[in-house]
Amino acid sequence: MSDSAVIPLELIQSRIVVLRGQRVLLDADMAKLFEVPTKRLNEQVKRNAAKFPEDFVFRLSKEELEHVNAMRSQTVTDAGNRSQFATGSVKHRDPKLLPYAFTEHGAIQAANVLRSETAVQMSVQVVRAFIGLRQLVVNHKAIAKKLSELDARIGEHDEQLAAIVDALHQLAEPVLPEKRRRIGFKTS
Repeated sequence: MSDSAVIPLELIQSRIVVLRGQRVLLDADMAKLFEVPTKRLNEQVKRNAAKFPEDFVFRLSKEELEHVNAMRSQTVTDAGNRSQFATGSVKHRDPKLLPYAFTEHGAIQAANVLRSETAVQMSVQVVRAFIGLRQLVVNHKAIAKKLSELDARIGEHDEQLAAIVDALHQLAEPVLPEKRRRIGFKTS
């Protein structure tokens, strides 16, 4: 990979999806990044199966693949820029073969088994993309926590304001004197 063909982190991050509670890149996207055919990447994964435990790489189910394709087709229609990252290799895949999904550690391991300069350079970019997404999630959680704290504080203020309004209503109501018994002699 030449220096002029550096792929922006945002583009890599846009290809990362969440499956089974993990952020992953599909094999076709990894192969495109590493500039190797998807078939070669998958061959290396099969040959080095001991280096790819289930938490590094897993095969998608049909439902997961449909979900990813639906998300991507929606994203493609939303964002018109597809210049550097075409999705053709997934379309031309044998329908019997479900794609592999690589976690961050699986992406590093894939670069190690491919042993190409491009794969090594791109693995650094991929790790940076995963780290960037992790930081976004941490920032999002911090913001969500602050919002919930503010919501709780506002809730307390609402209760206090409601009590004040109730007290004002009670003060505003005219106090009617109680009916007293008249003093003196009564004839009934």
